[in-house]
Amino acid sequence: MISPAQCRAARGLLSWTQADLARAASVGVVTVRQFEGENGVPRPATLKVLCQAFEAAGVEFIPANGGGPGVRLRQSHTG
Repeated sequence: MISPAQCRAARGLLSWTQADLARAASVGVVTVRQFEGENGVPRPATLKVLCQAFEAAGVEFIPANGGGPGVRLRQSHTG
């Protein structure tokens, strides 16, 4: 799924606070804080809703394909 570093980076791209992410993913702020601080391992269902919240906001997660994992904003296609 995603790493704590990818989570922090994705929030940065969106200018979201931890509270914004918690709201968008319907999880507690403490859950986000613990994950990003690498304090424990969240349940797979929690990681899934975090990913879904980011993806709904336009974030794409880039797999570790030789250059390491990352995040970017999806290009909007108009026309």
